[in-house]
Parts: sequence; structure tokens; C-alpha cells
Amino acid sequence: MKLKEIAHARTGDKGNISNISLIPHQESDYELLLEQVTARRVKEYFGEICQGEVVRFELPGIKAMNFVLDQALGGGVTRSLALDRHGKALGMALLEMEL
Repeated sequence: MKLKEIAHARTGDKGNISNISLIPHQESDYELLLEQVTARRVKEYFGEICQGEVVRFELPGIKAMNFVLDQALGGGVTRSLALDRHGKALGMALLEMEL
């Protein structure tokens, strides 16, 4: 199954850093997300797009997690010539990940 079947994402970007929050549709799927969607796996998933570190922050109180992708926007939204290098695009791309 694809991640989008059990979760949605909220995103943001600042400079060359993208923020992707991942929230399950059902709270009961939070543990599955913790197990399956690791910082390492997200880093591998984005391959050459993310040149820096990926850090995952867990938010158990609200059953969500936040990923910070460093050096993931081609120098920053205002500096990159790639139209798809916005946080929104990366959030949608993450939801295509197979679990």
C-alpha cells in the first residue's frame, strides 16, 4: 500500500530546508508509521533530491511525526530553477512511498 492510503502530509520550506509533517488518518496507524517511515528510509526515498541529513521528530501526543530534510530544495525555493523543489511537492512525493 502507498503511504497516502493511511496518512496525509503538511509541509513547509525555509531556505534550503523542507519540513514534512506526516499524520495518520486513523490514530491506530501511528505505530505502523513509526515502524515503517524512518529518517533513514525517507533519506533513501528522496535519493539525490535531499543532499543533507534527514531528522525525524516524533509527536506521540498528537500521533504525528515531522521530518526535516536539509539541503533538499536545490539551494532554496527562490534560488532553484526547478519548479518542483517546494516543500509541498516533497510532501506529496512522500505520500507515494510504498509501505
